[in-house]
Amino acid sequence: MTTQPPDPARAPTGPANLARAPAAEPASAPADQGGPGRAAVDQARLDSMLAEADRALAAADQALAEDYPGPRPGRQPVHTVYLPADRFGPGMAAQWGRQALRSLETWAPGPAEFGEAMELPAALAADVRSLVLAKLVAEPVEDLRLDFEDGYTGDDEDTDARAAAACLAGEAAAGPVLAGTVPPFTGLRGKSLERATRRRAIRTLDLFLAELLSRAPLPAGFVVTLPKVTSADQVTAMARLCTRLEQAHGLAPGLLKFEVQVETPQLILGADGTAAIARCVHAAGDRLTGLHFGTYDYSAALGIAAQQQSMAHPVADHARAVMQVAAAGTGVRLSDGSSNVLPEGGRDEVLEAWGLHSRLVRRSLERGFYQGWDLHPAQLASRYAATFCFFREGLPAAAARLRRYVARAPGGRGTPGRVPEEPATARALAGYLARGLDCGAITEPELADLTGLDRAGLETLAAPGPAGR
Repeated sequence: MTTQPPDPARAPTGPANLARAPAAEPASAPADQGGPGRAAVDQARLDSMLAEADRALAAADQALAEDYPGPRPGRQPVHTVYLPADRFGPGMAAQWGRQALRSLETWAPGPAEFGEAMELPAALAADVRSLVLAKLVAEPVEDLRLDFEDGYTGDDEDTDARAAAACLAGEAAAGPVLAGTVPPFTGLRGKSLERATRRRAIRTLDLFLAELLSRAPLPAGFVVTLPKVTSADQVTAMARLCTRLEQAHGLAPGLLKFEVQVETPQLILGADGTAAIARCVHAAGDRLTGLHFGTYDYSAALGIAAQQQSMAHPVADHARAVMQVAAAGTGVRLSDGSSNVLPEGGRDEVLEAWGLHSRLVRRSLERGFYQGWDLHPAQLASRYAATFCFFREGLPAAAARLRRYVARAPGGRGTPGRVPEEPATARALAGYLARGLDCGAITEPELADLTGLDRAGLETLAAPGPAGR
């Protein structure tokens, strides 16, 4: 048997062996000699390494700051009502609110019936119902999109574009006087920038803006919806079109904003095997405000049978997950689609539609989609019921966690026996409460009582950065 020589790397490290080890060369004296329990630091070396890393990462730092600025400031509506432009007239938002109230009076007149219809916890039914009734009077529609695309059935798009713009201008003038008249967010959906509809899309938008601006300033919160997008090139083209329209109509640069409807498979997985939606998000700068999922066009394009098409179908979940990752940190907001099961007909049909819509809205909220489409006045009732319940149900726990975080009270961050809250979690808690405050599910006195914060303090915590540190 051959005897292997001892491996120096495996030699024992006892006292005898250590005594035979060669003495280490003395190191140069560091600037910071340290002390008991403290390692010495060579400040010059540290500064040199930091400067080298800064130079190497300067471009990456700039790209990260530009491409991922964090959440877009301000309120996000909880829904968008799509209305054919040729059906738009004075008092439309208030009319939808009254129709929703009549549906509730007919089919869910009391707290118990309301809670059962909307599938709410019994303990919250009365509270949520009172908030919904008030909302349907004061602000029945948060976001209105005048539709010149799939829902439009008019015969003269030029005339309808001018009429809708004139009506919107008139509504805006009366808004401060008449509660519930003008939604805080408005806009239009034109046709796509595909070759077949491109000219019509540009013409309608140009005519609409010309008529609107001849009568009133551009309303705050005005957004254009670009449907059936198939490439990032179309998003870039839309951004350039907005620049041209601003120049033509005397608008300040950057004032026109738009959102993209995600309803084609090409955006989720392009021909090159990449998620084209990620390029879309970065193709228009700050002009792009949102990605709106188109449930039925997208599902149909994937061959899903009509009776199976739903916001809860796995293909819809996959598409929304890709959208969510692509938009994260960019300031581009997300909106889910709609339910085409409308609360119409007899009692059973209405209650079934309300229950389904309420479940779908709740499902979207739980998955981080805080906005969706509504197509019928009575859907306002289930939209607000599910949304208000979502925020009311989580209010006590979220407020308590945030209060502990802010106060650093016993049981807060770093206290043994309780999971410490991370700054990112504090931002999420603050963002959740801010959304509830924006839509009316939570009141400012409640917020102050439960968290010790006012709106400004909440917004500070919800903003990007090291929350509370």
